[in-house]
Amino acid sequence: MFKQGFDNDKYNALQTEKILERISHFGGKLYLEFGGKLFDDYHASRVLPGFKPDSKINMLMQLREQAEIVIVVSAPSIEQNKIRGDLGITYDMDTLRLIDAFRERGLYVGSVVITQYAGQAGADAFIARLQNLGIRVFKHYVIPGYPTNLKLILSPDGYGKNDYIETQRELVVITAPGPGSGKMATCLSQLYQDSIRGQKSGYAKFETFPIWNLSLSHPVNIAYEAATVDLSDVNMIDPFHLEAYGQTTVNYNRDVEIFPVLRQLFDGIYGDCPYKSPTDMGVNMAGYCIYDDEAVREAANMEIIRRYYDCQVKRAEGKTGDDIIYKMELLMNRAKITTDLRTPVKVALDRAAATDGPCAAIALDENTVVTGKTSDLLGASSAALLNALKTLAGIPDEVHLISPTILEPICQLKTRNLACSNPRLHADETLIALSICASSEENARRAFEMLPRLAGCEAHSSVILSQVDADTYRKLGIHMTCEPVYGTKRLYHK
Repeated sequence: MFKQGFDNDKYNALQTEKILERISHFGGKLYLEFGGKLFDDYHASRVLPGFKPDSKINMLMQLREQAEIVIVVSAPSIEQNKIRGDLGITYDMDTLRLIDAFRERGLYVGSVVITQYAGQAGADAFIARLQNLGIRVFKHYVIPGYPTNLKLILSPDGYGKNDYIETQRELVVITAPGPGSGKMATCLSQLYQDSIRGQKSGYAKFETFPIWNLSLSHPVNIAYEAATVDLSDVNMIDPFHLEAYGQTTVNYNRDVEIFPVLRQLFDGIYGDCPYKSPTDMGVNMAGYCIYDDEAVREAANMEIIRRYYDCQVKRAEGKTGDDIIYKMELLMNRAKITTDLRTPVKVALDRAAATDGPCAAIALDENTVVTGKTSDLLGASSAALLNALKTLAGIPDEVHLISPTILEPICQLKTRNLACSNPRLHADETLIALSICASSEENARRAFEMLPRLAGCEAHSSVILSQVDADTYRKLGIHMTCEPVYGTKRLYHK
């Protein structure tokens, strides 16, 4: 639905160039901390229309002969079974997924580092599993007083106690399943141990957000705060960069707050800090690749609203509290936007009120919004999908893409044989039925061919979607939001 506003090819070229410059500057070995997602960066693709979700990994592919991957996961995250929210899997399982994904693209995964290790049973079990799979594992330990006890940190009992990660290539990419894994500490530990060994090496950050050369009030940077609202990340002017260069740049609070400590750490390792500011540490050329600022602003504003609805749903599910909602409302006020900007919201709610039941609406473009309501055979999200495909294919509304004679046996199978309480077809089940019909029915075939055109569409549901429906919409590239209410009065919702 959005106009393109970001030059992905230019971004890859500039990022690659700057990374090679950093490798050369530090004498041939660079530890590059990768912030955000290397794979499937859908946040970036939503707020920077034109940015490809796998842009960063494709850029890294250009450097695959020089690069090796080190994946960092913290022992407390393993012990607590911390979940990656977008995928619904634990950090240890995502570590295995990442290794597979890197290897499938021909990238070399050198090792896994377990940080904040203190003999946790869950971490030990995961280490054993990795070693049985032939994957090298290194342990980094808890350092009392970190990160302010510099005397201890820069000593044999601090960074010196950590396992030294044996790397083979000049570009060492440090990545992780999620935030708080210890990527920066891993890089600094390596710098310290390299210096003890008389080896030259350097450190840099690959961070997409916030975009340092956009203003604090730019919707793209506000959208980053919305995406990390549960982490209490706040964008702020980098005072060190302003003092050093007289230039106003944007960074986020954690890097600004930790920089004085980092500067002393670098002084202790190198004898002199190579960076004058947190902004200097980053390799981020995204701001130079925006060619339509209006399109980017519009896309980012939509993302802020989506994040607001997501937090509302999480509160209804008991996964977050009122404080997060208040923060999101402040961000909405800063961006000077309301939910009225989101076209399918009013349409879905009006349709739900008129039918006295759950309804979903999908905006195919600025002027076309289709809806779907709950019936005996289909859930509202399934009906909306079929109606959207009919509209895109130019098929009259009264035409059935899937005959009730096909739907009814599937519904009976769910309740009679599979012990499902809800007989209605979920979105994925509906699409499977449609794909079968497409082999013999012309209208079904034409509709099925329209599926790729749903990517980028905005949608809204009058009730919280089931996880399977939400996942199906996400896989189709539809940006779905929901009202923070359940479709039934039951206490348990699967």
